[in-house]
Amino acid sequence: MSKINTRKVAVIGCGFVGSASAFALMQSGLFTEIVLIDADQNKAEGEALDISHGLPFARPMQIHAGTYDDIVDAAIIVVTAGAGQKPGETRLDLVKKNVGIFQSIIPEIAKRDCGGILLVVANPVDILTYAAAKLSGFPENRVFGSGTVLDTARLKYLLGEHLGVDSRSVHAFVIGEHGDSEMVAWSSANVSGVPLHDFCEMRGHFHHEEAMEQIAAKVKNSAYVIIEKKKATYYGVAMSVRRICEAIVRDEKSVLPVSSIQHGNYGIEGVSLSMPAVVGKDGVEALVPIPLSMAEQKKLKESADVLKSVLDEAVG
Repeated sequence: MSKINTRKVAVIGCGFVGSASAFALMQSGLFTEIVLIDADQNKAEGEALDISHGLPFARPMQIHAGTYDDIVDAAIIVVTAGAGQKPGETRLDLVKKNVGIFQSIIPEIAKRDCGGILLVVANPVDILTYAAAKLSGFPENRVFGSGTVLDTARLKYLLGEHLGVDSRSVHAFVIGEHGDSEMVAWSSANVSGVPLHDFCEMRGHFHHEEAMEQIAAKVKNSAYVIIEKKKATYYGVAMSVRRICEAIVRDEKSVLPVSSIQHGNYGIEGVSLSMPAVVGKDGVEALVPIPLSMAEQKKLKESADVLKSVLDEAVG
């Protein structure tokens, strides 16, 4: 296995999400080398040039277009390649198209005996994370998806707005599928240790059930609203990619709701979905068993079943 360059990241796919992620990673100062790979070499070269021109305002690094041979020593390989979600299309509609794309990309990565972490960002992220783990043959801790990191950020943002409090002081997770069957783990939600309902009442909000439903629906439908208005979502997910890369490169052992293959957690087996996990230099180190009510456990199981049926159909 090749020696890892801990300051190098590869981004495969230079569409909206890939190029926005590369831009966010350039600004992070985490890396000294970013390699961009795309089926359209010109696109990769153009994005690399465009982002490089901002380097005098950032930190010295090398940003260039490359090939799969350039990923061998990358600490993190970010896979954003895939067809985008079109207006009116669900993330699961994308399945067959993008599993097909992964069947050509992932074996190219596997062939090169990389020792880095495979971070799947393309949608539907849970299905593609499972496919990437199986096609790559990498140890499971080194293959995971961006999952509900963005959904959780959306939730924190909306709760922060609702309560008039810094969104970074809100501790709550969206778990399950990154998509229509996702759910908010309300029973463990708190604001700096204060249970959510108590904090709401402190801020003059009493219609808990109604507010919870509205906020959860807003989080779930965010992508559809943005896609309808501007045809694609990419800044929020680019910041999520940056956050995950930070946890890996700095070996932070941060708890993030990434998508990984489940083995018996809440009775869920053989499907990839998001649960809070300790993320560090070795990838997913451990899952964090947050307390869930019986109703939440049931919803999580239903989310897993939705993904399982799609998986059986698409991947077999």
